[in-house]
Amino acid sequence: MAVERVAEALLEGRSGHLPIAGLGALEVCGDAHHGRVLMAHGAGAGQDSDFMRQLREKVAAQGIQVLAFEFDYMRRMQAEGRRRPPPRIDRLVDEMALWCDIVSHPQLPAPWLGGKSMGGRAASLLAARDGAEGLILCSYPFHPPGQPEKTRLSHWPLLSCPMLVLQGSRDPFGTREEAEGYPMPAHARFHFLADGEHDWKPRKVSGRTQASLIDEAAGAIAQIMRSTC
Repeated sequence: MAVERVAEALLEGRSGHLPIAGLGALEVCGDAHHGRVLMAHGAGAGQDSDFMRQLREKVAAQGIQVLAFEFDYMRRMQAEGRRRPPPRIDRLVDEMALWCDIVSHPQLPAPWLGGKSMGGRAASLLAARDGAEGLILCSYPFHPPGQPEKTRLSHWPLLSCPMLVLQGSRDPFGTREEAEGYPMPAHARFHFLADGEHDWKPRKVSGRTQASLIDEAAGAIAQIMRSTC
């Protein structure tokens, strides 16, 4: 499919796996009853990871259309069968901006921007630069593990859209205790996932499961998007 046809295809109600010339594929999950979110993956795993698959399916079940894409480095990594580091974050921001333009159409709801970890950081930087309808940040990398002094929040004062941060309480990239100590925009909300780590996997002793925490997160995403759409 040509890039120019993507928004029209979405307007026609196309869903599933949509191959796009030169850019890989767009995964369209669900209908946009309560809005749309353009969702980016994290640094180490693409949209085919179990976490990303569960997340988009459960968010879509809430009436939110999820538009999932893969950054170019991830597509090349999968094609070559070997790991490679992501490029500089500014390149990822530009790439996400391109995808946002591709899926946008005057007759469709403006997409929220979202992502897991690095993907959420790229989404927030794009929102700070260009604006956004809203932000969904899953497992935000507040700092590298073990380096709490190296925060990634300098652009947050520029964020003016509604935003939801979904964070495992044990996330090594920012625990609940750490995250609650950061200055947050007035329009931002935290939703902490009890005992979850970076992939929202709790310890057995907690009595919770990763699936139940993803369910909880999907409900929180739907709640904020329904309240603002």
